[in-house]
Amino acid sequence: MIAQKSVQEVLDTAKIEDVVEEFVHLKRRGVNMLGVCPFHNEKTPSFTVSPAKNIFKCFGCGKGGGPVQFLMEHETLSFPEAIRYLAKKYNIELEETVTTQENIEERQMQDSLYLVNQYAHDFFQDQLFNTDLGKSVGLSYFKKRGFREETIKKFGLGFVSPKRDSLTLSAVNKGYNIELLRKLSLTNQYDTDFFRDRVMFSIRNISGKIIGFAGRTLQTDNKKIPKYVNSPETEIYHKSKVLYGAHFARKSMRQLDECILVEGYTDVIALHQAGIENTVASSGTSLTVGQINLIKRYTPNIKILYDGDAAGIKAALRGLDLVLEQDMNVKVVLLPDGEDPDSYLQSVGSTAFREYIDTEAKDFILFKTNLLLQDAANDPIKKVNVTQEIVNSIARIPDAIKRNVFTKQCAQITDIEESLLIESVNKQVILLARKQREHQRREERRLQRQNRISNHQNHAPGPKAPSGDANFPDAPPPMGEEGDFPPDEQYSGLSTPQQASSPTGNMVFQERDIIRILINYGSQEFDKENNITVAEYILGNIEDVMEDFDNKEYENIAKHYAEQLLANQSVNFQYFINHSNDLFRQIALDLSASPYEYSPNWDKMHDIHLQTQKMPEFNFSSDSKNGLLRFKIKKIERMMAQNIKKGKAAEKEGDYEKLMTHLKIEQKLKAIQIDISKQLGTVVLR
Repeated sequence: MIAQKSVQEVLDTAKIEDVVEEFVHLKRRGVNMLGVCPFHNEKTPSFTVSPAKNIFKCFGCGKGGGPVQFLMEHETLSFPEAIRYLAKKYNIELEETVTTQENIEERQMQDSLYLVNQYAHDFFQDQLFNTDLGKSVGLSYFKKRGFREETIKKFGLGFVSPKRDSLTLSAVNKGYNIELLRKLSLTNQYDTDFFRDRVMFSIRNISGKIIGFAGRTLQTDNKKIPKYVNSPETEIYHKSKVLYGAHFARKSMRQLDECILVEGYTDVIALHQAGIENTVASSGTSLTVGQINLIKRYTPNIKILYDGDAAGIKAALRGLDLVLEQDMNVKVVLLPDGEDPDSYLQSVGSTAFREYIDTEAKDFILFKTNLLLQDAANDPIKKVNVTQEIVNSIARIPDAIKRNVFTKQCAQITDIEESLLIESVNKQVILLARKQREHQRREERRLQRQNRISNHQNHAPGPKAPSGDANFPDAPPPMGEEGDFPPDEQYSGLSTPQQASSPTGNMVFQERDIIRILINYGSQEFDKENNITVAEYILGNIEDVMEDFDNKEYENIAKHYAEQLLANQSVNFQYFINHSNDLFRQIALDLSASPYEYSPNWDKMHDIHLQTQKMPEFNFSSDSKNGLLRFKIKKIERMMAQNIKKGKAAEKEGDYEKLMTHLKIEQKLKAIQIDISKQLGTVVLR
């Protein structure tokens, strides 16, 4: 087990921007950084990283947290695995306590699939380098392809003999569970090896873990044997979300702001060896949305290399409309006849190869237009079909300016009136937008149904909509099937029907604000002279009403905070972001992140400054006072409502003495209400 002080050292050292930028292409926006969310499919970036708060938050799908939570979510790591990952990244030596056999077994169960794949990877490499057959057949093949030994080891290339169960027997003898081998399809239902008599390529996920394999036969005389065999889909291997070489290419893609896409494994390896490391492969499959979004995390620019096979190019081009829909900038390079990226690189060298792909790169739309027009020749029917296909592609480009530029260029190439092309493109844009809206409505209705079920079951205190700023109301409850509010749910700025049910006025908004201030600024100094923190000031003032919180999760946080203070424990924002209680952690994130931020350009560029308050991050003293006053006035209003109700009951019963008592109480409460309102600068209607 990792010692707690080592865990804390990692948490204190890890920077969210360092961690996220390994996987997501970020751009600076004010004090924060913005990128495309890696957790859901989006076209407009809503994934925000806050270096100051050391958190990330997606305002599209709602996921968020610190560096550890990002790794746990993105890389499917356990908490200890994420800590170890960060410790290695920041060169922190972890202190380990005695690990029990139970701990070891639990960790092995979590990592079992990756561990078995890693064993298979090591086995294939051992067979390649340390067996006579592997060296004479497999290693000689790779060296004939021009691969150096360090490249072979880096990419995890290997070999497996024709023997029917060499891997299976070896793994079982080493103590690996045969069920796991079957689950990963390394062993088939007959307990024999899935891969036999092939050179092997290890497939990694973006963090570098082995998730699958591809095997290439070296037999050329038997046409019935498939050239390549890939691992079937498993719990850790999803072909539609994987690009070969992405783990090694991600840094270069981000630095060069471009991804080079090729078709085969050997093409990727050859280009990386030549120093062209921003290269990945789709491994012979058509590009999927998942693969496109993987590239988009690092760069919006993609350059696709094709060999001279015209039929193959046309088939591949049909699938590239997906890339346009994701707002990617796509260029296509056609290699000379008979050449693929690997062979052409070896033929001309890396310098000439780079120059060629840079000078010969054509925008996808224009490349597709010229290619299809060559086939159409002077046939008017074919030309109409080509034009319609081009229109369909242009219409998928989200950016209107890009659409306009390509429409003009295509009008010139096709010799068709620009106005006609514009009209056709616009019609197609409208048609696609309708289809997309309908799809979104169906998806939103499905998610809303799930959220309503989840809210009823979990009594979640925070809204699903992105809101972390006390100046903005909480989101309304989800819309019903026909756009109306769900039955028996009234909108009062709350996230759940349970919270909206209070008959005497709901306190959740004020409670939310109090908890927001506690979590974000509780450790800040409120009164320097008396050495009082914001948390001590607030908790001391609400101690007598802490049992009366409408939202029990907010109440639990307030009580937990008070208990930690009494125990002289340090409590701050990071304490809650990394809390073991998932709900505490999620509430802290929701109350600290906002899609809105104060622009520093007001004072830096325009010399316009805040006049009535400090900058938002330094205004916690005023926020504390006002938040507490709003909390108190809401309590007073509730007491007044309850008192009026009791007074009416006394009047109805004819108990005028009790009625007079309630009238006097009302006067006192009214006076307190007016006094608090004056402090807040608000008006009380009489």
